[in-house]
Amino acid sequence: MVNEQQVKELVGSLEDPFLHRTLEETKALKEISIKEDKNHVSVKIAIAKTNTAEQMQLQMKVVEVLKNAGAASVGIRFEEHPPEVLEQFRGKASESEAQDLLSPMNKVKFISIASGKGGVGKSTVSVNLAVALARLGKKVGLIDADIYGFSVPDMMGIAQGPKIEGTRIIPVERFGVKVISMGFFVEDNAPVVWRGPMLGKVLDQFFKDVEWGELDYLLLDLPPGTGDVALDIHQMLPASKEIVVTTPHPTAAFVAARAGAMALQTDHEVIGVIENMAWFESKTSGEKEYVFGKGGGPKLAEELRTDLLGQIPLGQPDWNEQDFAPSVYGAMHNTGGIYRDIANKVIAKLG
Repeated sequence: MVNEQQVKELVGSLEDPFLHRTLEETKALKEISIKEDKNHVSVKIAIAKTNTAEQMQLQMKVVEVLKNAGAASVGIRFEEHPPEVLEQFRGKASESEAQDLLSPMNKVKFISIASGKGGVGKSTVSVNLAVALARLGKKVGLIDADIYGFSVPDMMGIAQGPKIEGTRIIPVERFGVKVISMGFFVEDNAPVVWRGPMLGKVLDQFFKDVEWGELDYLLLDLPPGTGDVALDIHQMLPASKEIVVTTPHPTAAFVAARAGAMALQTDHEVIGVIENMAWFESKTSGEKEYVFGKGGGPKLAEELRTDLLGQIPLGQPDWNEQDFAPSVYGAMHNTGGIYRDIANKVIAKLG
């Protein structure tokens, strides 16, 4: 019959798959219960990240070592270390751990930009929010994760593709934002006809094979709706804050609520709503015309119990042929100022 001290020694010698330190070093063993009459051992273990393939592998190792020591059956519960515990190990992280965006050791903050349906300007919001954060001095990356409907390179006026150095992909930098997109890897705007598993591998490459360097924020322009690709991304990220984009129309807001609900179901926090195409302001009269109705953004924010971060009017940027970027608003443009205000709110929310 295995005793409590043996359990501590055997389980404690195993490694946290993310922190790469023994469970004894991370003080991971929270509870031990032994039922001698049934020869059953129950343990509660804290690790850096739960609900992953790595957790399953660790679970199998725990069962194996305890059964080899004489336990007839083993019960395991996992929980995540609180942020303050992970912070203790971040300073001790190896260079490879620190560079892995999906590692709990990485300090980058993920911001997913979602919408319930296409055509609401989600990519425009993603691009301009990324640029606004960079103008405020933040180190920003942007993944065009809308694999089927990639548009970020064209919106930002990016003509060249990323460089390949060895096995690493060097993202393209524009307006202070590091960008990667499926659009860089297809020829002549060809449609993407791949199925889900292949797309998952591409997204994994975007996280693991791109040389992002040090980032404060990584924004993801998600596919519209709640399909497989969007769900894969939600499950892939260690933690993500989400912004939901809608138009003022009540139906658009109703559909967008589904995207917010999926974020909540996958334990991601919705930090706000952005209402795009909120109104059209006449240059001659200065009057606002509510082309798509009113109230969708505030109503959605109330439904998702979050904040309305901003309302973006209909309009287009001032184009500059020398520095052409058809969807990026200048810093001095009125709409560029709205995005700056939204970026400041995001920074304040995320700390």
